[in-house]
Amino acid sequence: MRKITIILCVLISISFSCKKSFLDEEPLDFLSTSNAYISTKDFDAAINNLYSRIRSEFYTSGEQRPFDYVFGTDLIFDGQPSTTRHTNMVAAYSPLSTEIPLIHWVSLYKIVAESNTIIDRIPASSMSASDKTLMEARARFFRGMAYRTLAYLYGGVPLNLNEVLSPKTDFTRATKAAVLDQVIVDLKFAASNLPAINAVQDGQINNLAANHLLSEVYLAAGQFQNAVDASTLVINNPNVALMKTRFGIKQSDVTKNVYWDLFQQGNQNRKNGTNKESLWVIQFETDVPGGSTVSTGIGGSYQMERHFAPQFINFRLSGSTIQPFLYPISDYSGGRGIGWAIPTKYFSDAIWASDFNNDLRNAPFNFVREFKVTNPSHPRFGQIISTTNPPAGITVPRRDFYPFQSKITTPGDHPDGMFENKATLTLKASAGGTYADQYMFRLAETYLLRAEAYLSLNQLSNAAADINAVRSRANAANVLPANVNIDYILDERMRELGSEEKRRITLMRLGLVFERVKKYNPYYADILPTYNLWPIPASELERNNGARLDQNPGY
Repeated sequence: MRKITIILCVLISISFSCKKSFLDEEPLDFLSTSNAYISTKDFDAAINNLYSRIRSEFYTSGEQRPFDYVFGTDLIFDGQPSTTRHTNMVAAYSPLSTEIPLIHWVSLYKIVAESNTIIDRIPASSMSASDKTLMEARARFFRGMAYRTLAYLYGGVPLNLNEVLSPKTDFTRATKAAVLDQVIVDLKFAASNLPAINAVQDGQINNLAANHLLSEVYLAAGQFQNAVDASTLVINNPNVALMKTRFGIKQSDVTKNVYWDLFQQGNQNRKNGTNKESLWVIQFETDVPGGSTVSTGIGGSYQMERHFAPQFINFRLSGSTIQPFLYPISDYSGGRGIGWAIPTKYFSDAIWASDFNNDLRNAPFNFVREFKVTNPSHPRFGQIISTTNPPAGITVPRRDFYPFQSKITTPGDHPDGMFENKATLTLKASAGGTYADQYMFRLAETYLLRAEAYLSLNQLSNAAADINAVRSRANAANVLPANVNIDYILDERMRELGSEEKRRITLMRLGLVFERVKKYNPYYADILPTYNLWPIPASELERNNGARLDQNPGY
């Protein structure tokens, strides 16, 4: 009987296996490489990923890599020595490093690769002609931005303009000039075909952002009149202007000024034209899916507060073991800083000398140098401790005591989830992020780019006029044409942009990392001319075994 049962089971199994089973799945929809780039929604999703990659590269990839754009420059030095932040330049810039040279190389080429895929898939899509042009303009903007950054950091790099569909190991380096020429082609297309700045949502790339970036790349390519023309298109556009009067959510605070307004949480975006100075603002929507930041920690945030604010928890006055400053507090002591990015004396002191008390950008609430003792148990409770005139036994700068720009944090405006006690502004130990949208480009920089172009054309009066447009907004004295040179412009960029600027991009574009660091940042005593470029990562040289990729000189 058992044998008969077994035979019947086998026959039943064979019978069902020869027929379509009700268990067989018939997918109603699926995503593959063959159908991923068809509709406008498909391409929107791909473009959104490029926004995410740009935000990650320059702001949110962690507590180290975004700050490779400021460490090792004339702006700051390292409060906690670490090879991952350029302290030991030989180690930091080694071609064998699996961090600085390699991580940025891979990140930027991912942007290139995804942009190429979008561009190559557009012709076969079902989009309208106008949507095809728009998507190409967006992809070309991001590809141009990635190749521009690669050219500044590494010099000539492999230039690939098509989707790679099979393994490729025979890349060769194009010249830096050829790379910049291609960037210009991409950005000109973007500038001509992206929507107007007043026709896009906050955070979206637009025609003026493209022209701003184009003017910068023209400078790098030595096309100075073209740089003037591109920046003039931005400056003369009626939809943008330098903000010269108080605006935004805290304009009623009469103790502050318009430069302070620019960096208050919620003020960065245009929002119906309120802030006309912003050209492109990177969005950080707290607790919104895809918005990067969360209200309960620093994950996904731009950790500028953590880097740039002093580690006040360790500060003590001579002869006392009592902590004078409560920490971490959401006030002008800087939140939960850990004192990694300490400003050079040149940044915090020297560049302000001529207008120290007049320049709005150097106002006490913008560049913080005085701190009130907030611990009631301290004998000096309520008194001011100054970095300018420090108490006996206190040297400045040091990791737990130095001046800094308040725009690196959001005093009083941390998310509710970050407060241990909101009534006393006490923050949780998980604080350290900067909870505000960040300017990628704003109009004040466009004026300084055009000033640089005029300088290169030996039109010093025009250069001075553009610099003075920025300085007069800040209530600083005008510069005379005879005093305009590239060092003055770089100093003015420090005054206007400061910790907001990706300083390495500017200095490497100009080939002046070595010169400026040697002059103004004695901390980096091992700086060499070699470091005006990063090395091509050794792993990239090795895997490219079908052709030779030459290494940069000195590595």
